Parts: sequence; C-alpha cells; structure tokens
Amino acid sequence: MSLRSKQIQSLERMLHLNQDGQPDLTLASKTEEIIWKALVLDKKSQSIVSSVLRVNDLLRCGITIHQLITTSRSPLPDAPAIYFVEPTKENILLIIEDLRHDTYDQLFINFTASIDRELLESFAKEVSLIGKSHKIKQVFDQYLNFIVTEPNLFSLDYHHIFTKFNHPTTTEDDINGLANDLSNGLLSLILTAGDIPIIRCQRNGPAEFIAQQLDTKLRDYLSNTKNLAPPVVSKRSVMVIMDRNIDLSSMFHHSWIYQCMISDVFNLKRNTITLPDGKNYDIDPKDFFWSKNSQLPFPDVVENANLELETYKHDAQQLTAKTGITSLNDIDPSAPHSTSDTVKMQQAVDALPELTARKATLDMHMDVLASLLKELESKSLDKFFEVETNYNNPKITTEFMDLLNDQPKKDNIIDKLRTFIILFLVCDLPQTYIVEVKAKFQQLDPSLDLSCLQYFEKFKNISRLSSLARDDEGSDDSININNNSALFNNLSSRLYGLTEGKLSEGLSSLTSGLKKLLPQKKNLPLTNIVEAIMDPTNANSGSVQLTDDYLYLDPKSRGGHSKPPKRQSYDEALVFVVGGGNYLEYQNLQEFVVEKGEGVKSVVYGSSNIMSAVDFLQECNSLGKL
Repeated sequence: MSLRSKQIQSLERMLHLNQDGQPDLTLASKTEEIIWKALVLDKKSQSIVSSVLRVNDLLRCGITIHQLITTSRSPLPDAPAIYFVEPTKENILLIIEDLRHDTYDQLFINFTASIDRELLESFAKEVSLIGKSHKIKQVFDQYLNFIVTEPNLFSLDYHHIFTKFNHPTTTEDDINGLANDLSNGLLSLILTAGDIPIIRCQRNGPAEFIAQQLDTKLRDYLSNTKNLAPPVVSKRSVMVIMDRNIDLSSMFHHSWIYQCMISDVFNLKRNTITLPDGKNYDIDPKDFFWSKNSQLPFPDVVENANLELETYKHDAQQLTAKTGITSLNDIDPSAPHSTSDTVKMQQAVDALPELTARKATLDMHMDVLASLLKELESKSLDKFFEVETNYNNPKITTEFMDLLNDQPKKDNIIDKLRTFIILFLVCDLPQTYIVEVKAKFQQLDPSLDLSCLQYFEKFKNISRLSSLARDDEGSDDSININNNSALFNNLSSRLYGLTEGKLSEGLSSLTSGLKKLLPQKKNLPLTNIVEAIMDPTNANSGSVQLTDDYLYLDPKSRGGHSKPPKRQSYDEALVFVVGGGNYLEYQNLQEFVVEKGEGVKSVVYGSSNIMSAVDFLQECNSLGKL
C-alpha cells in the first residue's frame, strides 16, 4: 500500500468512529447501523482531509456536513460529531464551548497528533466541571499530522523553515522548537507507514536535531504502547533525513515532466491546479490520466492524451452503435423499447457514468495541456530547459547571455534568474561574467531583487557544494546543442495554438524529435544519497563514502542511541528534506525505484513544505539581505 492509501485507510476508520468494519456505507451489511455524523475540522486537518478525500468520499463515510471549528456553526443537538483537530489550547476551548451549549449529541474527538498530557488533564478537568463528560464518547491520538498529495509524496506544511534554520537571529530555543514540531510530524508519518525505521541523517545541522528528537519520541512511543506497537518485521526500513543545503540548484530547475511543469508554470497546491485564467481543477486520487502520466515527459503526455481521446471516441461510438442512437446525450432509459433494445439500452446506461467521468477527466487535462503550451510559447520555457541541461557545455555562458537578451512575448525575467542561479551554483563562472549578468538583469528590470545571489556567494564560500549529480562530469552525456537547436528554436511556435481536438495534430514527428532532445536519465544529488544508503553495493563509491559519515540511530535498540554506521541494503525508505522539497526530486526518486525493478524498492519522499521555485527564491532573497 502507498502512503496515501494508508492515510486514507486511517481517515476512513476514524470516520467510522474508530471501529473495525466497512466505512463505506454503500457496502455496509444490513445488520450494521448507519450513523450519520457531522465532521468538525480546523485549518490544518482540513488540509489533511481535503488532499485525499472529496465530498462524495465523506458522504460515503456517513459525513453529512463538515465545518471549520472556528466558524459559527448551527447546533445539531441530535447528531454525533467527529472532531479532527490539532491538539491546541485554542481548539480545546472551542470544544468545551460546544459541550457547554450542547451543540452536538455525542462527541468523538480525534487529534491530528499526540496531545500534551498537561493539556489533556486540563481538558478533562473543564469537562468535569460543566458536567458533560457523558457526551464525550472517544478521545484518540490519530498521528495523521501530515499532508499527502501523491501516492508517496508528503508535506508537513511548515513554511519558511529554510529561512528560520539559516537566519542568524534564530535562537537555540527556536531551533529546538522547530525540531520538535517537525519530529512530531515525522512521528505521525512513521506510525501511519507502519514500521519503525533505522534513522540516517546528516550531521551538524537541522537534520541531526530533528533525527535525535524523532529517535527519542519513537523510543517513548514504543515503551508506552507495547501492545499497540507495529508488528516486528524481519527487514527494517530506513528514514533518511537531509538538510536542503545538500542541493540548492534542484529547487530552481525547469522540467519537462508533466507534474513538475504544472507545479512550476501554474499553481499546484494540495492537488488543485490554478490556471492563469483563474480556472481551478482538482486532481482526484482516482484520476486515471494523472496516475499514468504525471511523471512522464511532456511530449509523451501530449501523445497519450490524444490516444486516450481516440480510445474514448471509439468506445462511445461502439456504445451508440449498439443502441442505434447518434450521441450519448440521446440516451433515454425511460423511453419504451423492445426486449432486445432494452438490454442494449441498459448496457449503455450502465456504461454511461464511466464514459462521462472519463471524458470529464480528459477535457480537464486537454485544457491544462493547452494552457501549458501557451505558457511554453509566450515565455520560451524550452530554452531554459536547454541551458540548464547543458550547464557543463563550454559555450553555455554565451548561450545564457543570448537567452538573457531574448525578448519573449510574456515576461520571463524570473525564469532567467532561476537559470542563472543554477549556473552560478554548479559552474565556476568568471567574476567578470557574473558582474555583466547582474548589470544586464538590472537593465532589464531595475526592480528585480538579486539579493539571493549574495546568499549563494556566501553559501559557496562556507560550504562544499555537492558534486553527486556531477560525479562523471568528464563524460559528455549532455545534449548536442548544435544538432538540436533548430528543433528548439521552432518548438514553441509549432506548439502554440494547439487546442483540444488539435492538441496532437502534426505532433507525431515533433514529439519524436523532442524525445531525442530529452537528456539521459540522471540522478539528482538527493537520489544518489538515497541509493547509497539503500543499495550501497551498486551505488556510486563517492556517495557511499559520504553517507558513511551520516548518523545512525535505531529507536528499537537498547542502551546507546547511536552506533557506528553500518552498510546494509534496504527495500523501503522514507526520505525527508528539511527546508523545502519539490516535485522534481520526488519524480527523480520514483524513477530510481522504477529502474530497480517492480516491487524491488519503495521510496516515500517529503519535506517541511513542497515549494515552487518562486517561493524558495523569496526565502533565499530574504537571507541575502542579511
């Protein structure tokens, strides 16, 4: 089961009043009593639930109404209420007010994480004083304090963590508080995943603080809940905790991967895509097209969209042919028919919901793809991908300067800055060239904030840049710019204007040419580290030597909390980046899993927050001003 499946399973059990049985009312046995309930959430739990469950899913679990705990709510004195909220003093006071005013008949209280003992005792005392303890039927710690947006992608939803950990005014108490919050989130993740892992982490930084606190919390949990602890498994999983500074450049990359492009070009927050025209699309966990195409290169997605559309048209045509009608819209199940016609009509009616849902999904992705094409053309996004892919080409400084001087139809100054940041971080650029580029940026847009470059300069001076993604820099696996420049120069104009129905018209030759342009698959620094820990025998020797220095913590061990690192292989890994993550790293890790073979490895990836390049740029600008 994926992490998302496990979280959905836990949420559905909670909505079934934490009882074993079938939470789906459509499958409930005739003897099972159906209880309709209200669901009360706070902002954090609303984010957790809305990322994996839709309104119809809640209704299927017996939830007829869901509301925020901070809003004015009409009393439902005959209905039970499920509370799913963070264990805060503010939420406790609001629950007590509901009790005092008999807002609900019965209260089933679920906290997103473990409630502090002192706060729990205070809660119990207040409930006793108002004489309503009989109304509280359950109090559960759910350990679900994380957001899942993809099968194996999670976020703890803590913002500005990179800035806070790297800001000189951040105190030791602040650091301990941040480490406590993040380790609590990881505790929830681990308990939902169902296995207590070995912990490996970078030393001397935020990752180590969090790992040590997490180790302590897991030990306390195991000692306090011996009967509830997950079953012992023969082979342990591993949790790898890293600081964002292991690789900053990946946060700024442009990508041809469908999911990454949507996150980069549009706004993708908790599975909701916001297009430039303000249109919003929700990605349902059951979205068949997204499941198959989100991690594929853009040309493949365009081809697959056309194939799926043709398949839909064929299926719809076959269905209408059987019934003798010209369109699915003409199906009228109430009209009189002969016996044989009735059977055919029933088959059509049965197939209609699936076909209608499939068409709606394809229409959504056709619109998203068309919008991507427009942005691609107006901002010349293909050129940034080209430069970033060829960072080690001797002519790259000239290529970038040409790109900097290029005048697109739509402002892309931030895209230009992102590409320069990557070159600044991974290349040894001459100081005269850096000064020239800065001056050109100021000329193009005097209001452009370049403070981030000051931060990166400090970073390069005090840190050793990770070379994991460039281990074999001597070998030229980059794209031959000269051979493919013609394709790139014409790509945007040839794609622009293609809309639904014409999206892949004439694209067969173009996409095949574009596929040749796509770079050879290559691990990002983070993936190299994960591989070195999970599969040291087959990993790059430099990566293995680097990870040999990582701290080793085993929450199940007795005595000392740490012991010398031990090289061993793992089939399952939880990967956490302190200070921001992105879809590019998630996709690269899943690609690594696929290359190892089906069912051989499993990797869950997450961060304090899944961020866009623009959001991370703002954090770096703020640090550069110090």
